[in-house]
Amino acid sequence: MDHYDSQQTNDYMQPEEDWDRDLLLDPAWEKQQRKTFTAWCNSHLRKAGTQIENIEEDFRDGLKLMLLLEVISGERLAKPERGKMRVHKISNVNKALDFIASKGVKLVSIGAEEIVDGNVKMTLGMIWTIILRFAIQDISVEETSAKEGLLLWCQRKTAPYKNVNIQNFHISWKDGLGFCALIHRHRPELIDYGKLRKDDPLTNLNTAFDVAEKYLDIPKMLDAEDIVGTARPDEKAIMTYVSSFYHAFSGAQKLLEWIRRTIPWLENRVPENTMHAMQQKLEDFRDYRRLHKPPKVQEKCQLEINFNTLQTKLRLSNRPAFMPSEGRMVSDINNAWGCLEQVEKGYEEWLLNEIRRLERLDHLAEKFRQKASIHEAWTDGKEAMLRQKDYETATLSEIKALLKKHEAFESDLAAHQDRVEQIAAIAQELNELDYYDSPSVNARCQKICDQWDNLGALTQKRREALERTEKLLETIDQLYLEYAKRAAPFNNWMEGAMEDLQDTFIVHTIEEIQGLTTAHEQFKATLPDADKERLAILGIHNEVSKIVQTYHVNMAGTNPYTTITPQEINGKWDHVRQLVPRRDQALTEEHARQQHNERLRKQFGAQANVIGPWIQTKMEEIGRISIEMHGTLEDQLSHLRQYEKSIVNYKPKIDQLEGDHQLIQEALIFDNKHTNYTMEHIRVGWEQLLTTIARTINEVENQILTRDAKGISQEQMNEFRASFNHFDRDHSGTLGPEEFKACLISLGYDIGNDPQKKTGMMDTDDFRACLISMGYNMGEAEFARIMSIVDPNRLGVVTFQAFIDFMSRETADTDTADQVMASFKILAGDKNYITMDELRRELPPDQAEYCIARMAPYTGPDSVPGALDYMSFSTALYGESDL
Repeated sequence: MDHYDSQQTNDYMQPEEDWDRDLLLDPAWEKQQRKTFTAWCNSHLRKAGTQIENIEEDFRDGLKLMLLLEVISGERLAKPERGKMRVHKISNVNKALDFIASKGVKLVSIGAEEIVDGNVKMTLGMIWTIILRFAIQDISVEETSAKEGLLLWCQRKTAPYKNVNIQNFHISWKDGLGFCALIHRHRPELIDYGKLRKDDPLTNLNTAFDVAEKYLDIPKMLDAEDIVGTARPDEKAIMTYVSSFYHAFSGAQKLLEWIRRTIPWLENRVPENTMHAMQQKLEDFRDYRRLHKPPKVQEKCQLEINFNTLQTKLRLSNRPAFMPSEGRMVSDINNAWGCLEQVEKGYEEWLLNEIRRLERLDHLAEKFRQKASIHEAWTDGKEAMLRQKDYETATLSEIKALLKKHEAFESDLAAHQDRVEQIAAIAQELNELDYYDSPSVNARCQKICDQWDNLGALTQKRREALERTEKLLETIDQLYLEYAKRAAPFNNWMEGAMEDLQDTFIVHTIEEIQGLTTAHEQFKATLPDADKERLAILGIHNEVSKIVQTYHVNMAGTNPYTTITPQEINGKWDHVRQLVPRRDQALTEEHARQQHNERLRKQFGAQANVIGPWIQTKMEEIGRISIEMHGTLEDQLSHLRQYEKSIVNYKPKIDQLEGDHQLIQEALIFDNKHTNYTMEHIRVGWEQLLTTIARTINEVENQILTRDAKGISQEQMNEFRASFNHFDRDHSGTLGPEEFKACLISLGYDIGNDPQKKTGMMDTDDFRACLISMGYNMGEAEFARIMSIVDPNRLGVVTFQAFIDFMSRETADTDTADQVMASFKILAGDKNYITMDELRRELPPDQAEYCIARMAPYTGPDSVPGALDYMSFSTALYGESDL
């Protein structure tokens, strides 16, 4: 609705520009703003039952700031934080600033931290922003708004007062007469304006301030002394105070002006020609009822409440009742509002009736357009179709098809007769209802009727021509049919033959290429019979040509039963004859290539079947050398070096196999039935073989160095290797019952040959079992200490080299068998034997039971019952004899 589209939010004075430009306020201005802004805030906060005392302190936590915005906007803000910490205060102030920004206000240089810190200049700037947005922005007077609108309102209201000249919001108000004039203009009974003097500004200002506070419910926001004592009063303070007068006096006027502007719009009963335009009017009316009227209803209600409240206060104060100026009384507003609603109701009824009328017209018009469009779409091209002479060059089958098609068209034409009559009837009804676009409807209807008559005449003429042509073509139809019946299968055979002859083939064996060659020879044997069929088909076509020439029949068309021409048959036949020798050559070349590939497969397979097992055998032999203890370490090292030399000497055969593999790859051979080995298997095995022999030689060399450096005998080295190999059973990570049993056997029982594969390393649990079997006390702390020595990198495994290093170090650090026997002799009291009671008395329980279980009975001449042989036990404990 245009009336309301013009009521858009206007730009107003941006406060942040002043505050950015001049952060240092004049002290007098700051004082005036403190008082004015504080009073303005309290005039709203008191509606919520609270107020502020110090403007820069009371807004620091953001709570009253959020409450102020809720009161003046009528909207709910986000729930505030109730904490006392700085972060809670900043959060509340930010919520308030975000709400202000959501109203289209751009805040610059005003942040939550400054407000929380009590920055007076930023706080005053923020309050001024709120005042501008919620008290001044919406002021509109004669096409001006905000500051300019407020100034124009003041000038209009004070114009009758010759000693008042309002040009700005600072020095124009210093003498106080401007304030008094505004009050006297609206409430002349409150001020005796004739007694005021321009040279007594203090009296004028105080009079205006007191009257406004007592009778107009406008709080005292300024001090007369501050205004008089300042060369240029603060513009923001004056503007804030003056806006309160505007809102106090102009409410009824604004509402009446709105009603006066709205009623003419609602009284406009000029109908629109189109349904769309009337629907737009209805949409505008709905916007008025939904968006524009509700705020005015609230405004009217608030005016009545304010008026009643004011009258009550005046009556209770024994003061005269407030009498609005002529035409702005509550009764005037109610009367105007009643007129508005009456006009509004009539406007709505008129809109609905007019829409129903246009709906009927639009329905008929749309029905006419739809039927006319359908008919025109159906007739489009029909005249041209009926006039064409396609039958002159058509075949018999096409003529018959055209006749059937024409019969169907005639039936369709008759069926459309009802639509044409309906179109004419609708056009007549639109004329009777005075449809605004009747001329165009009549013209379209007449065009449809004329075209309909013409179609009937053309239809009869075309039927006669089709029937005449049909008789001329029936004589040659049978020959065309015979030609088509024989040409189609022969053409398909040639196309299939060309496809097969040109088909690319991918074969991988000699058997596959031999099968293709056999099939090709069988195909060549069928060519003589195919040529005879070709000649017979061409003879039928030649007979048709003779008939056409004899009877001068117009045969511009082609055979209706087939699109295959004699030229195509001859061309494809020639192509087939050319493709046959090409196929012969391709098959011959492929046969030679497959023979070559088969030779390459056999050559590679023969070598791979020898090299693969050889590598596996060498790997197994090296593994046996590393775990079997035949001869000294030097013998083992010599044997390994001989193996290394024989392995290196085998390298040329690997290189030769690589060359054969390269030829296979170049020939794009992907499988080989002559061997299960691939080149990748051979490469991996060869690399593992070289790595294994090198690592094994290195281990033996390190064992020799360790033996020589630690002074370990060959027998000890063999014993270490035997123990290591025995407990290195698998990679399970634990010792099962059978492994534990083996550990016990290693402590004194016969150990059989272990057939399991050895890895050359023991895991943590295997190594622990080995140590326990050799007499070490395996508490958790002790075992952790030993593992930190043999496995410093925490890999969880113990290599044989680390095992030898540990055992050689432990052997060097422990007592000898003689020292142990001397210790037992002391415990036995210099006897050659020791009793179980003495062991249990002198040793810890677990050690005593260990010795009792393993000491053999003493059989010397001085033996007593229960005597134990500690000498043989000590000798066996250090490997010098068997227990």
